[in-house]
Amino acid sequence: MTDMSVWEISIIFIFLFSHCSCTLHCLHMFQLNSYKVGVQLRWLAGNWKDWLKRNVVVMCFTFIYCVALPQKLALYKIALWYSAQVCLIKYLWREKSKKPLVCTNRVKRMLATYAALIVATVAAILRVDDLDKQALCLAAAHMLAPGFVLLANAINMPLERAINRWYIRDAKRMLREHPGLNVIGVTGSYGKTSTKFYLHKLLSLRYNVLMTPENYNTTLGVVRTIRENLKPFHEVFVCEMGARNVGDVKEICDIVRPEHGVITSIGPQHLESFKTPDNVTRTKFELADALPDSGVAFLNRNSEPVRVELERRRKNEKSARKVVTYGLSDSFESCGYQARDVRVSGEGTSFSVRFPDASEMAFETRLIGAHNVENVLAAIAVADFMGVPRGDIAVGVRRLEGVPHRLQLIRGGSTLIIDDAYNSNAAGAKAALDVLAMFDGCKILVTPGMVELGNREDELHEKFGAQAGAVCNFVVLVGKRRTKSILRGLTDTGYPENRIFVAKDLNEGLARVAAIDASGMQKVVLLENDLPDNY
Repeated sequence: MTDMSVWEISIIFIFLFSHCSCTLHCLHMFQLNSYKVGVQLRWLAGNWKDWLKRNVVVMCFTFIYCVALPQKLALYKIALWYSAQVCLIKYLWREKSKKPLVCTNRVKRMLATYAALIVATVAAILRVDDLDKQALCLAAAHMLAPGFVLLANAINMPLERAINRWYIRDAKRMLREHPGLNVIGVTGSYGKTSTKFYLHKLLSLRYNVLMTPENYNTTLGVVRTIRENLKPFHEVFVCEMGARNVGDVKEICDIVRPEHGVITSIGPQHLESFKTPDNVTRTKFELADALPDSGVAFLNRNSEPVRVELERRRKNEKSARKVVTYGLSDSFESCGYQARDVRVSGEGTSFSVRFPDASEMAFETRLIGAHNVENVLAAIAVADFMGVPRGDIAVGVRRLEGVPHRLQLIRGGSTLIIDDAYNSNAAGAKAALDVLAMFDGCKILVTPGMVELGNREDELHEKFGAQAGAVCNFVVLVGKRRTKSILRGLTDTGYPENRIFVAKDLNEGLARVAAIDASGMQKVVLLENDLPDNY
């Protein structure tokens, strides 16, 4: 074997190793971005510096080979290849993902298409006679790894759409063969997952209930739930409906055909894709529009966008569709189901409910936070409407447990953690700070901020910083770039800079918390949001 052929083999190996590593990273981010091309392109635009860092070894390696090393020094080039390989392993694989790449059938199909593209690309490059040009072409192909992922997706898209249509048709068939199933849709900018869990618990006191698990609130998540979990004995299907674009809720409704629906709260979330708050409201009310005339829409009257949209529709539309409102209001006439006398402590919450028939009943729950009363009240309203005895509902409310990562209390030694790490938003963040303020001790906020707020991100982050400054003894910001406006909101209100720490990641942030001197007080730590790997 000649020096040239040894080098040719070595450079191909380093290309394949590094290219595959970077491609898997891009594919992982593409999966986290829900296989949305536009979202993936925005991610690439926002992370191009990180992408260059991930490829600096390959670029330097190619430069040294093409410019600095004469062709005759083949042994040195082989040594350089092994050194570069060690650097790549250390750099590309040093990070652990919070949510690893899931090797679904779609990912397998994309990898198969990607492999075919790489084989064709390498074969074409090897037809170039000059080794310097080969190295440059391979380096260029390596830098275009994100393009290979998107190209593989584009090639597979007709097949993926056909497969998805088959899955959807199969889910519709299963629902048609289950005519007695009562489907209840739950949507909203926030509160929908907690409401879904509480509703499932209360309705299960009388019915066999299926719900969409965890965050299976997309079209394909709902379809998967139906195909894998729906059984003949199920009487009620509680279906959470998430949305990032106008029409997403309607798409799910067209599949499951809900009989009743709950709209929890509406606010500025996913504005990068929705663009305007009006689009958010319109999308959430796609659930109400999809209900039959015999159906009931349960609406949170405490949410201003919900209340405004309801009044607009009552003025401009004639509909036989029934609306039942719920909320925490001072006027009994304003809501069908109203919570009053809400008392919140670190041990739980108590409140009374006035029902549409003017009767009242006291409730207690281990859940904390006044905003959680709205979510529980929604579940109470639906359960009462569907005939669950009120005495059973009261027992069920006492037994409700916190939803993981949504104001979940975790006690450990001298530290109390309030885990609110899932999918933060402006209203939820304020509510979490209100909960933190109830506790005695050294109050510490750990947060990377919020995402998908569009052009309102800086405004809402500054406001969040000011709110945190009024409650917290210390603030730990995770990630320097994204938390700049939170930091500005803190300092603009005169918050002491020596009580603010900026950490590069959550682990460093928790280490900062552990090092804080609480002067003998209990540390009460609010974990407000934990961004996924694509942020």
